Amino acid sequence: MSFKKLHPLLKASLEHNNIDKILPFQKQILPIIKSGADAYIIGQKGLGKTTALIIHVINKLKAEAFEDSPRALILVENQEKVNALYDEFLKYTSNTDLRVYAASEKYDFEKQKIAIYYGQDIVIGTPAFITKLYFQNAIHLGQIQVFATDDTDHLSKKNAFNHILRLTESMDKFQSIIIADEWNKRIANFQDGYMANARMLKFKE
Repeated sequence: MSFKKLHPLLKASLEHNNIDKILPFQKQILPIIKSGADAYIIGQKGLGKTTALIIHVINKLKAEAFEDSPRALILVENQEKVNALYDEFLKYTSNTDLRVYAASEKYDFEKQKIAIYYGQDIVIGTPAFITKLYFQNAIHLGQIQVFATDDTDHLSKKNAFNHILRLTESMDKFQSIIIADEWNKRIANFQDGYMANARMLKFKE
């Protein structure tokens, strides 16, 4: 897969960010997740895993806002990583009308309910806080097309497994992507849940 096959607005964003070629692991990742397959993406930092996810999400959502309910949900380890991933998304969505929202455990809960209610395309948060939003009827998950967890090897150490399973039970047809630096037994537990048919993509030097 080359960047030529991506949405024109996304290609323009990549050029603006001086990304003119696909990295080796991204070349392995992108065609498979673009096909809609569930996937484990396992490899050390610096391989472009998260950037590949961002590219895929924007391309999947056709680089445009649509109705009110989120269509992509991404879970990360803590608020610092929520904010960092939000900033990364903005690098590639600034020339689109896609709405990206960073849910925050430190910000007024009612204001966040309103912000999400009036329409977001991509929501980023921690498993515990997104679960809280869901059980308070602050976020609708019925339209999720892409559900991803980043740094999942860290998430799995924080008792996030049950939160993640509860959230997936509220989704309909969605693509699931798990990103981690290393494979471990906790991540393998997801295979008994919603990742039974996922592709295993491990970086090979």
